[in-house]
Amino acid sequence: MKRRDFIRKAAIGGVVLPQFINGYSLKATADTSLLPTVSHDLPNDRVLVLIQLTGGNDGLNTVVPVDQYGAYQAARPTIALPQNSLLKLAGYDATALHPALSEFQQLFNEGKGGLVQSVSYPKPNFSHFRATDIWMTASDSDKVLNTGWAGRYLNDLFPGFPDKYPNEIMPDPLAIQIGSVVASAFQGPSFTMGLAISNPSNFYNLIEDKVEVASNTRWGEQLAYLEKVSQKTDQYAGVIKKAAMKITKQSDKYPAPGKNQLADQLKIVARLVAGGLRTKVYLVSIGSFDTHSKQAEADDTTTGTHAQLLRKVSEAVGAFMDDLTKLQVADRVVGMTFSEFGRRIKSNASGGTDHGTAAPVLYFGNSVKAGIIGTNPQLPTTITVNDNVAMQYDFRSVYATVLQQWLNFSSDQIRQILFGQYPLLPMV
Repeated sequence: MKRRDFIRKAAIGGVVLPQFINGYSLKATADTSLLPTVSHDLPNDRVLVLIQLTGGNDGLNTVVPVDQYGAYQAARPTIALPQNSLLKLAGYDATALHPALSEFQQLFNEGKGGLVQSVSYPKPNFSHFRATDIWMTASDSDKVLNTGWAGRYLNDLFPGFPDKYPNEIMPDPLAIQIGSVVASAFQGPSFTMGLAISNPSNFYNLIEDKVEVASNTRWGEQLAYLEKVSQKTDQYAGVIKKAAMKITKQSDKYPAPGKNQLADQLKIVARLVAGGLRTKVYLVSIGSFDTHSKQAEADDTTTGTHAQLLRKVSEAVGAFMDDLTKLQVADRVVGMTFSEFGRRIKSNASGGTDHGTAAPVLYFGNSVKAGIIGTNPQLPTTITVNDNVAMQYDFRSVYATVLQQWLNFSSDQIRQILFGQYPLLPMV
């Protein structure tokens, strides 16, 4: 295998570095003597944080149509939330939040949070794998793309990656995913544009110099080879560590490490943003939203699996925003949630909900336009197990909006990235 081929293949699988150095993967780089012609000057230091709710989040128990509470309760006799438990949204009496979302409610009511109703795409797919792929690549449901939407954006913004990076213009990772392997959303035309920190604990091992190369392993041998052929191999680890070491104090609103995996991930993101990384996109995730059974406790539907998951999301986002504010970087960040699909309107016999279609997207940040985009889903008077929430907004409209209104890409560029034109939403 030629050196360049090896490095590129290592980048694809591995900027996932868990296998490379005890959980860290670093992007090896080639010659950096010539800087690439960046298609755009870095116009701003804005950051987009994507929060993936893996498994298919139940939108109707996340954002409840209070104006149709009778139909909602009839459709979900075992999991419907008591009306008096719902969290009110300032200026929106017809809609309320799950009681576990108190921190997000506070952001919303402070003008720092919003939601887009009923987000999906035409001809939705009910397979976790395929639906996730559609969201990651921004493809039509009947087409398969080999590149991710964020990867195409980063490839356009940083042409020539990876051969000419890191460099003086962009010394930092283009995108970072925490808590998993690199998602297909970051796949560029030739290479993955992201770097994965697969386990938050490995992040702290790195900055505390506890990372060692297992030279007697296959991956250790490959890393040694990479280091031999290019002393640039660990540059990204260096900039990550340098950024992290600048931050010595973070919000005390984060739960104890290990109690909330999403909070652990977002705490790292806040530290790296505040530490000065110019990384444009971060992706974090939390799983187990596939709530086919026992979604809520029968004797108290405000508790149970779904409530615990939403509690973690709200707690993590609240602590993250508090942290960003105290670190004086909150104006730089916009975050949003997404899930591969929503759930059916009617609950099932197992006290859960089955794979559905549209669901709300939650977004937050100092610069967002707070409010509800869209209307409550219309619930039929006679509901069957096959009824779904009708789509109001294509998920690519959400992507187009953050790309243009937050990351400052032109409409022509966005059309090329998303392979089509999608209406913008008043999110930012």
